[in-house]
Parts: sequence; C-alpha cells; structure tokens
Amino acid sequence: MPKPDLMNCDRRALLTAGGAAMLGSTLWSAGALAQAGGGKIPIGTIGAGHIGGTIGGLWVKNGHKVFFSDRHPDELKGLVTELGPLAQAGPIDQAIAFGNVVLLTVPYGAIPQIGHDHSAQLKGKIVLDTCNAVQQRDGAIAEEVEQNGIGVTTQKYFPGARIVRAFNTLGYMIFAQEANRPDPKLAVPIAGDDPDAVRIAAALVRDAGFDPVVVGKLADAKLFQRGAPGYGQKVTAAELKQKLSLTQ
Repeated sequence: MPKPDLMNCDRRALLTAGGAAMLGSTLWSAGALAQAGGGKIPIGTIGAGHIGGTIGGLWVKNGHKVFFSDRHPDELKGLVTELGPLAQAGPIDQAIAFGNVVLLTVPYGAIPQIGHDHSAQLKGKIVLDTCNAVQQRDGAIAEEVEQNGIGVTTQKYFPGARIVRAFNTLGYMIFAQEANRPDPKLAVPIAGDDPDAVRIAAALVRDAGFDPVVVGKLADAKLFQRGAPGYGQKVTAAELKQKLSLTQ
C-alpha cells in the first residue's frame, strides 16, 4: 500500500496536471485561436446567403476552413464546389461544432429561435453577428433592438456566447468589390465585450480584406446599427473614426 506522503504527491501531481490542462483550455479559448494552424481558424456559419457566402468565401480564399450551414444545406453545393476543398456545408449543429468562430448571418427575426435551439452549443464560442433588425420584416424584435441596442439584444438570446458585431453596415456587393483593395482599406466597424474575442474578430476582418475599427463594447454597437451614423459608411478607418468621434 502506498505511503501517505506518496499518495499526497500523486494527488498534487494530478491536480497540477488537471490545472494545467484547464489553463491551457482557457488560454486557447481566449487568445491562442489566432495563432492556430498558422493563424487560420476553423469557422462555421449560421446562414449562407449573400453576406455569409461572400464573407465566408473571402475567408476561404485567405486559407481558412469554413463550414457553411443553412436551413437547406443541399442548396449550398454550388457554393462549396466553387470555393474548393477548404469549404464544406451541412446542418447548423455541425457548423457550430466545426467552428471555433461562428458567423451569424440570418434575418434578425430568426434570432430568438436560433438562440433557443443552439445557444447552449454556442456558449463560449466567438460569434460574429452580422444581422440587422428591419421593422417590416422582423416585427417586435426590431422594437427591442431600437430600445436596447442591437449588440445587447443579440447577447440576450445567446447567453455565454462571445458576441462581436461585425460586417453589418454594408451590402454584400460592396464587400465583394472592395475586399483587399489597395490601402487604405475599407473600414468595418466591430464591437464586443470580450477583448480577446474582439481581437480575433479584428484579425478575421483583416483576413477578409478590410480594416477593422473597434467602436467599443456591445452597447456601443448601436452607433453602427441600421439607421445609426456608422451604418452604410463606405469609408476608410480614419474617416469612420472621425464620423463616430472615436479618439483611437
């Protein structure tokens, strides 16, 4: 039978190993994503329409693996074939499981149902929210957005997810045409409460071929939601900062 002091040593070693594993997991979720695979991050999409297909396609061309999902994944075969081996498509739950980052790009009225169905799976994941609330299309939730701000509203429906607002201010054709243009790049405003998630989101904005402008916390995302001063601005980062009175 092992001596008590040896048992204590074994217990301490196990606890230390377990703590190191937990710390490693925390560091991975917080910051090491951007260094993984040469800086390439597996990305899933919820929605693969104009914005999802365009931004996801730009990431694929930059070397990221992207798993596109939609209500009808069979309809995404053409997109996947066009983009090549780094792209695949399937159901939403598979896309979430695949991605360390998830691009959320659906009509805003679908947010409550998607949150109900998938928020547990999205907990702890970085979620880039591109969605805009339109009163005529989305109904009552658009009033909630108007009252509380869109970033705060999205977070409500995805508790525990690391929400970053991004890619919501311009149409897909502008993103497609302006990606990777010569400097100065087209500005893309972003906002989020998790600093590491914001840093990774900013890196992904650059990988898509744009210049990220960190506007602030999720509450500050109202500055570039639909109808706000930062919305619809086809400008450089310096110009956007001036329009929004940002000091940095």
